[in-house]
Amino acid sequence: MTFRNLISLVAVIMTLTLGTTDTAASAFTANDLNTLARVSDPQVSPDGRYVVYTLRETDLEANRGRTDLWLAELLGTDLVKPRRLTQHPASDSSARWAPDGSGLFFLSSRSGSSQVWHISLSGGEAQQVTSLPLDVGSFEASPKGDRLAISMDVFPDCVDLQCTVDRQAARSKKKASARIYDQLFVRHWDTWKDGKLSNLFTVTLGANLKAGEAINVSGQVKGDVPSKPFGGEEDYAFSPDGSRIVFSARLADRTESWSTNFDLYEVPVDGSTAPRNLTADNPAWDTQPVFLANSDLAWLAMSRPGFEADRYVVKIRSAKDGRIRTVTQYWDRSVGTLIATHDRKNLLAVADDIGQAALFQIDPTTGRRTTLVTSGQVQGVSASPRGAVVAWAALDSPPDLFLVRPQAALQRVTAVNAAALAGKTFAAFEQFSFAGAEDKKVYGYIMKPQGWQPGQKYPVAFIVHGGPQVSFANQWSWRWNAQVYAGAGYGVVFIDFHGSPGYGQAFTDSISQDWGGKPLVDLQKGLDAALARYEWLDGSRACSLGASYGGFMQNWIAGNWSDRFKCIVNHAGIFDQRAMYYSTEELWFTEWENGGPYFLTPRIHEKFNPADYVTNWKTPMLVTHGALDYRVPYSQGLSTFTVLQRQGIESRLVFFPDENHWILKPANNIQWHDEVINWLDRHLKK
Repeated sequence: MTFRNLISLVAVIMTLTLGTTDTAASAFTANDLNTLARVSDPQVSPDGRYVVYTLRETDLEANRGRTDLWLAELLGTDLVKPRRLTQHPASDSSARWAPDGSGLFFLSSRSGSSQVWHISLSGGEAQQVTSLPLDVGSFEASPKGDRLAISMDVFPDCVDLQCTVDRQAARSKKKASARIYDQLFVRHWDTWKDGKLSNLFTVTLGANLKAGEAINVSGQVKGDVPSKPFGGEEDYAFSPDGSRIVFSARLADRTESWSTNFDLYEVPVDGSTAPRNLTADNPAWDTQPVFLANSDLAWLAMSRPGFEADRYVVKIRSAKDGRIRTVTQYWDRSVGTLIATHDRKNLLAVADDIGQAALFQIDPTTGRRTTLVTSGQVQGVSASPRGAVVAWAALDSPPDLFLVRPQAALQRVTAVNAAALAGKTFAAFEQFSFAGAEDKKVYGYIMKPQGWQPGQKYPVAFIVHGGPQVSFANQWSWRWNAQVYAGAGYGVVFIDFHGSPGYGQAFTDSISQDWGGKPLVDLQKGLDAALARYEWLDGSRACSLGASYGGFMQNWIAGNWSDRFKCIVNHAGIFDQRAMYYSTEELWFTEWENGGPYFLTPRIHEKFNPADYVTNWKTPMLVTHGALDYRVPYSQGLSTFTVLQRQGIESRLVFFPDENHWILKPANNIQWHDEVINWLDRHLKK
């Protein structure tokens, strides 16, 4: 996007979403954050005329979000009001076009379980396509429209779906409640493992769109398809002629909890032969298969086993001879999302790039890149005959849909929160850079507080991102949203310290085995640089906040930078590296970050262990945690609070028995924000 186009886009956004006043009543709050509509999953029709998307609206009374499908027209230059396509008390989502464009398949629980439904664009009620005895987790339509690929959780030794149903029923009747395991995983993210795996099936579609018998096409590969906990239909793809499916899977054997070896498997859609491993030579991650028009297969691949933040490169396997080549070997960026253009002759890729999540078009023959969107955050993308439709967001803009065309300004398609944001003002922000650890160039952002006036000083909310290999940059977050803190009257500072992606893979790699080293130096120098450059920031009134790795850093700051902040907010933070290793679920993460298992590399694990520095703690700390957090088990938060209380340090524990690593329920999220803002106000304003 050119500078001219960026200015044009910002002007449109401000016109639609920003009020003209700057009063306290117009401040953006956590209540606003939780009630905004959330647009996602754009899908352009085969003829390019329409885009369907999922819209989540929040019911605060019911304390939940509910999703429906909406349809917007892409023809013309004026913003056309979208129309609601589905409306049902049950959630509808994951819309996918029938190949002829006459209607849409989608997932809905309106029948009492999650099944595939179909709705025609010509009108009428939605009709149920699948009536399976198990929930459908994800699906994809065949290019010919004669078949669906669907995923369901089944017991891997069951010969049919009814076997899984019967076994689940038998388990529910047992009086004994013990869970018994012979290997890891025992639990993952927020769920105890129950012995089932997500398998990929195909079903044929009759003339009346009723699905036939489900054929298990992935079951001979013992692993989850799609991957858990966050995998979806991007983990599998039909070939252009609809005869084959390629899927990504990791073996669910005894090494699963410390392995990142996902492979691509190819199988006929009728399951007539066993899946064939296409990437057996790569012991690292292979995922997101995408077919090109000539039947060549593109996908994303890492090269280092056990490293989940390795660089994803684009690889292509020739349909003619099976030869594999790397397309982006000389591009020092990691691709996060990969799809094909509308004609399937090129690729569209989303990648972190200098504090943005940008969109690129890649020529699969030469590797030549064309930048389509340079600023903000591309959260979702769907190919269009005229370019692409993206869900685009930024620090001052919640997600909306835009049409992207080469050498043209982004064209707004939706303004889903225009009414909700009328009279609200978003705070201005700015990216800056400074010389960080080892004199490397490091980037950060500042955001002005609500009601900013020249000549005044404002307290500082210093937010440390988690990951640690993520970027807290020019993006819209539904959890750690800088606008909420700016709306509460705080100047906000956040740094993309060593370890953040988008600045070259060496920069991302540099945090491993150095959690409390270069990143802490970057944070120290970054805060100093912001205070020197922006005189309205009051460095004497600052609080540090963070979650996950950011929570680790709060504990590390408490012991190694103890005189800098008036208060600390620590959500789901690592307290003791030894206990963390022996109780977390994804062992590959902590093993890579610390050079191996704790029992083999204890010195590295202990080098940056906050538990060893608790006698230096003195800063008041708010500790929050969820009981269903199996990534950083809640015992870490309890340990932190215990140390604070035992040493007489002002502290408060906010514990959510029904939340995981993230605080997601609307009422809980609002309460969490209230506790955090009150903690800041108590120590920085009163």
